[in-house]
Amino acid sequence: MTQTPGFLWTLLFFLLAIGPLIFFHELGHYLVGRWNGVKADVFSIGFGREIAGWTDKRGTRWKVGWLPLGGYVRFAGDMSASSEPSAEWKTLPVAERDMTFQSKALWQRALIVVAGPVTNLALAAIIFAGIIAAYGMQVTPSVVGAVQPGSAAAKAGFQPGDTLTAVDGRALSSFNDVAQYVELRPMQLMTFDVTRGGKSIEIVAAPAEDRTVDRFGNKGRRGRLGLGSTAPKIVQLPFYEIPGAAIKQTASVLRSMVDGLGQLITGKRSLRELGGPIMIAKYSGQTAAMGFVTFLSFVALISINLGFINLLPIPTLDGGHLFFYAVEGVIRRPVSQTVQEWAFRSGFVLLMGLMLFATFNDLAAFGPWR
Repeated sequence: MTQTPGFLWTLLFFLLAIGPLIFFHELGHYLVGRWNGVKADVFSIGFGREIAGWTDKRGTRWKVGWLPLGGYVRFAGDMSASSEPSAEWKTLPVAERDMTFQSKALWQRALIVVAGPVTNLALAAIIFAGIIAAYGMQVTPSVVGAVQPGSAAAKAGFQPGDTLTAVDGRALSSFNDVAQYVELRPMQLMTFDVTRGGKSIEIVAAPAEDRTVDRFGNKGRRGRLGLGSTAPKIVQLPFYEIPGAAIKQTASVLRSMVDGLGQLITGKRSLRELGGPIMIAKYSGQTAAMGFVTFLSFVALISINLGFINLLPIPTLDGGHLFFYAVEGVIRRPVSQTVQEWAFRSGFVLLMGLMLFATFNDLAAFGPWR
C-alpha cells in the first residue's frame, strides 16, 4: 500500500524547499553586485503580480510575486536581456551611470552573474556539513561484502573481499561511489579495476535493469549489479575535516548530474525521466514525511540542481550570460546586441518548451492522462 502526503503538506514543504533556495541564489547576485557598487532596483522572489513588498533606504524594491517558481534581481540600467547600454543609459549623469550594471568591467559583471549558482552550491555544502557535524558521516569502504547468486556481478566473476578501486577509469573511494555510478547505467558495459589477494585485475560487467517502486508508489529504473557492501560505519569527523567532506559530497552529486545530463543528450536515458516543478513538489512532501534529515538532504540536492542548471550555457540562464562574456573576453568587444537579443529569445523559447515537456512528464507520472 502506497503512502501519499496530503496536498497542503506537499505545498508547504515545496515552498519551504524552493523558496529559500531561490532567495539565496538571488541574494548571491545582489550581494556581489552591491560589493561592486551596482544599485539593485528590484529583488523579487517569484514572478507575476506583487503580493507583498517594501522599498529599502537604498531604493531597492523587495517583493514577493504570486508565482513562486523563480526570482530575479534587476540591477540599475539592466533593462534588456543582453544588458547592453541603451541610448537612455548614455544620457544618465556620471555618478548615476557608475552605479549601473553596464558600467562595470567584464570581470565584475561575470562575477555578479556567477555568484548566484555558486551560492547554491555553497549552500548545499553548508547543509551537508551541518548534517555531518550533527549525525556523523557514514563510511562504507568499496569492498564487496556479498555477491548475489545469479546476478550480473556473479556472472562477471566478482567475489566477496574484492576491493573496487576504479570503474571506467573513475576512482572509487567508497561503496556509495560504486552504487551511484552503477545505478545511472543499467545495461551498459563497464570496466572495474579490482584488487584481489594483493593482485590487480579487471572485471567487465553490465548491470541488469532494476525496476523499483518505493513506499509512495514512485517508479524508478536503475542499474543493479548484485553486489553487497560491508557493514557501514558512522564516523565523527574532526571539525576541520567536515568542510572538505561536505564539499566532496557536493562535488559527487554534481558529477552525477553531469552524468545524467550526458545520458539524456546521448539518448541513454529516456526524456520521460525529466521532471519539473510538480515532481519537485511531490518529492518535497515525500522526503519531509521521511524525516528532517532526509528533507534537508533533498533541499541540498535541489540547491545543487539549481546551481548546475543555471550554469548551463543557455541564453537567459546565468550560464548564457557567462558564455557571451567569455566570447567578449576573446574578441575584445561585446557580441552584437542583435545576436544577443535573438539568442536570448531562442533560449527563452527553449526553456519554456523544456518546462512544458517536464510538466507533461510530471502530469503523466501522476496519471491524469489515464
